[in-house]
Amino acid sequence: MSWFCRTKILFFLLSALLLAGCGEKAENGEVNHIEENRAVQTKAPAESQEVTGGETTELIEIPAYFGQAYAEINGNIPFFDDSELSAESFEYYPELDLLGRCGVCMASVGRDIMPTEERGEIGSIRPSGWHTVKYPGVIDGNYLYNRCHLIGYQLTGENANTKNLITGTRYMNTEGMLPFENRVADYVEETGNHVMYRVTPVFEGKNLLARGVLIEAKSVEDNGAGILFNVFCYNVQPGIIINYANGDSMADESAGAKESGQTALEQDAASDSGMAQPEQNAGAEESVGATQPEPVSDAAQSEPEPPSAEAGAYAVNSKNGKIHKTGECPATGEGDSAMKSPVYFGTYEEAEAYSLSIAPGQGKRKCGNCW
Repeated sequence: MSWFCRTKILFFLLSALLLAGCGEKAENGEVNHIEENRAVQTKAPAESQEVTGGETTELIEIPAYFGQAYAEINGNIPFFDDSELSAESFEYYPELDLLGRCGVCMASVGRDIMPTEERGEIGSIRPSGWHTVKYPGVIDGNYLYNRCHLIGYQLTGENANTKNLITGTRYMNTEGMLPFENRVADYVEETGNHVMYRVTPVFEGKNLLARGVLIEAKSVEDNGAGILFNVFCYNVQPGIIINYANGDSMADESAGAKESGQTALEQDAASDSGMAQPEQNAGAEESVGATQPEPVSDAAQSEPEPPSAEAGAYAVNSKNGKIHKTGECPATGEGDSAMKSPVYFGTYEEAEAYSLSIAPGQGKRKCGNCW
């Protein structure tokens, strides 16, 4: 059986099992924290397959979320068959389903398909479950949702590809997925080898927001000696309650609240009792649902658009996210040390939000010469 068929079967089995086991909860709009271990079905390793090519399956368990951005699955061993490993670069993105949701994406990542230019804008894409909403002071960078590449841009250079973008929390994007994408990118760049890479978004029932993503990776030429992992990254955000049916959200400010799920009715009760709501824009269009926050302007998204002004109090290096004070550093001047592609902002908060969006892993965000 071809890898194309296997990936489609994997996706449908995941979706079907979750629909059968959690359909009632999905109708009611399940929320942020995963209360119990989730069992999902996936294909077995190659040695368990029948000679006829019929797909055999095994039950795998996704551990409950208890404060860690990801969990290792199957002893951290991916479910690739030997026949799926390819030392020739390729990438595959299936069509969206009837609800507009992404399917299982797969690639053999090699140097020849990695990007050679900066990523472009993706603000026009609205994946299933998308809301532009922010929680100042609660989330680093303020914005709850990112447009998350299933296969990271740095791996295959796919930019505004609707088949490769889902609605994911800031936490899942930067704490869950990004470290693994960086490992693969660094390995491929350093060795020139290939890495088989498969990402499965896991949706329950008809939910528009994924519970998380299963990421499998194995280096090909050295048979996993360089890269080998199988992890589930949780689509959660600490301090925020999320309705996975449609992407609605609200701040969880209850004192000593433990990380467990709440029903939609409990969300409404919390709202009536004065639970803090996300920042909203006056005049924003209304959405269905009592707990639905009104979205802010699309211009203020998880990846802020640079202002049109040619100069401002703060300049961000669009290459690495470093923040400089305009006029106080050679990087903001005209000489050889000047930045090639500065982006200017009037306030530090705006500069920081943009810096976080383009370089979430930057350890020292402020320029040492300016501060």
